[in-house]
Amino acid sequence: MKRYGLIGFPLTHSFSQRYFTEKFAREGISDSRYDLFELPNITALPDLLKLPGLRGLNVTIPHKLVVLPYVDRLDASAEKIGAVNVIKFESDSSLTGYNSDYYGFRQSLTNWLNLLQRTPHELQALVLGTGGASKAVTVALADLGIAYKFVSRTKTDNALTYDDLSAGLGDYHLIINGSPVGTYPHIDEAPALPYHLLTHHHLLYDLVYNPIETKFMQLGRERGAATHNGLRMLELQAEKAWEIWQG
Repeated sequence: MKRYGLIGFPLTHSFSQRYFTEKFAREGISDSRYDLFELPNITALPDLLKLPGLRGLNVTIPHKLVVLPYVDRLDASAEKIGAVNVIKFESDSSLTGYNSDYYGFRQSLTNWLNLLQRTPHELQALVLGTGGASKAVTVALADLGIAYKFVSRTKTDNALTYDDLSAGLGDYHLIINGSPVGTYPHIDEAPALPYHLLTHHHLLYDLVYNPIETKFMQLGRERGAATHNGLRMLELQAEKAWEIWQG
């Protein structure tokens, strides 16, 4: 039996396990299974790596950064981002780290912009939050030629504060929520944007996928903005992980 799985802590709700279990059933892949491996501490990883049949792992919070010393090499995207969410077990037993979040976000954003007939070069973006999820987002934006600024509580050379947005929101038509604000069960919460300044020119992309329509998206839609959630990104990054493991 070929084994795949997800490491992180806690793993109370796993998109990945449901997605791959359904994929294996749908596509008749009977020789593979996908499990959850809760690791409170990354130092437990070497013992897990001895599991017979293990071919690949997904990596989630809080291990995307601390897992780096445990892989033998990084692909280009993971190296640029500085975070790993896919580990491939090579035929020589070495480990390669990848970042499929980059591929999932970049492809889902590109598909959405094509659907809306918007081109990357006409856009400037705001990225809400500076955590791990934002790393893959900003590398993808840079590769697409989209200029961006972070939005956080602290002002820096490349970060605005939420208070700054009242004067400059019209310059940034693509707004990406890379924070967990609005995730279930906190569905009545939304990033502290001046939503009354949004127009039909704005595009709101929320990396959150549960609920399907977040408060952030709802408030944008009410002002005429186009909205997109993180579900398609997750599906695309999962398929990219499978492609990596089978490659």
